[in-house]
Amino acid sequence: MKMRLFCKGFGTYGVRRLVGKAAIGLFLSAAPALADPVRILAFGDSLTQGYGLIADEGFVPQLDAWLDENGAEATVVNGGVSGDTTAGGAARVDWSLTPDIDAMIVTLGGNDMLRGLDPAEARKNLAAILDSAAAQDLPVLLVGMTAPGNFGPDYKASFDAIYPDLADTYNTLYFRDFFAGLGAGDPASLQPYFQPDGIHPNAEGVEKIVAALGPKVLKLIAAAKGQGS
Repeated sequence: MKMRLFCKGFGTYGVRRLVGKAAIGLFLSAAPALADPVRILAFGDSLTQGYGLIADEGFVPQLDAWLDENGAEATVVNGGVSGDTTAGGAARVDWSLTPDIDAMIVTLGGNDMLRGLDPAEARKNLAAILDSAAAQDLPVLLVGMTAPGNFGPDYKASFDAIYPDLADTYNTLYFRDFFAGLGAGDPASLQPYFQPDGIHPNAEGVEKIVAALGPKVLKLIAAAKGQGS
């Protein structure tokens, strides 16, 4: 008799309780993890990849550390490929934007510039990259490059205009020059922040670059969280 009464009670309140717990469990597993860090794809070339530097001195680990020190809940994914051009970036962007990515930093064009490639092609390729991000509704921080005068004033004007124009067209966040944190001056005064090749920043140079760029990355994180830019 006691067993039958127990089973009868379990069949009403007990079953409802188990079903309720199961429903809560399913809801929690299906609900987005709002407290998860924002995952940012740093999409670029050797400047992003960390060429010539030990693992913790590169752009991505230093940016990760800077964000952590400034209380940002974010993880930066290294999507840098040494030697990559804007064409290479456009070719790999779709498979680089995996479903776990919440935002993207785009730093490409330096190799196009060094090779004197047509700025119109670089513009088209960067637009394709931004189209892919827009298709996934991802906020983007577009980091510009400034061409030297080697290829003449017309080339420099065409190349330098790519980044602000695209940032305006696609309504992205914009940082005018990857090397802005190193300051202005003659090349000799900036040499202490570069590796012997004179192209890639050393660890101290990366630290300065990250300190200048970091506040804009905080705005990117806020945009990814739906808190505006």
